[in-house]
Amino acid sequence: MKITDCQREMRSAFLGGFAGQLVSGIIWLVAAALGTWLAPRAGMIALFFGSMALFPLTQLGVRLLGRPGKVSPENGLWSLGTQVAFTVPLNFLLVGAATLYRENWFFPAAMVVVGAHYLPFITLYGMKVFGILAGLLVVTGAGLALYGPDMFSLGGWVTAVLLIAFAFIGRHLILREEQQ
Repeated sequence: MKITDCQREMRSAFLGGFAGQLVSGIIWLVAAALGTWLAPRAGMIALFFGSMALFPLTQLGVRLLGRPGKVSPENGLWSLGTQVAFTVPLNFLLVGAATLYRENWFFPAAMVVVGAHYLPFITLYGMKVFGILAGLLVVTGAGLALYGPDMFSLGGWVTAVLLIAFAFIGRHLILREEQQ
């Protein structure tokens, strides 16, 4: 398969990442809410463990949307998606280190990790919009950590909004592409 065919199949099978980003945005919303109204540790736990449920919840969402949630065996991009997914939990070691230094850096550090993980999605889906999302998350996360107000959950709220907004942007782009 040509890479453009692989990317088109990925976009179609996963609706441009819509379900994954929507589920992720909801997990970030729950984590931000718990971090705001319960305790920072509750927000951290919710984001960490909620992220572990991301793939099965995404598969459920994709299938509820009538998409296959998988690609053909000859599509080499499937393995790239798997590799990219594992960068987040591995890099959470750095999020933990940043949080030990300053608790309020938890969400901004996680924003940088998640943002960086979206860069390969440009190739995975063949969609430049993931570069914009990646840049916004990385720059905003770093900015909140270094210059933002001393609020624990602000980065969680911002990330939730960005993920949900970009889920719908990606969905719109794919549905428009499929109508042509």
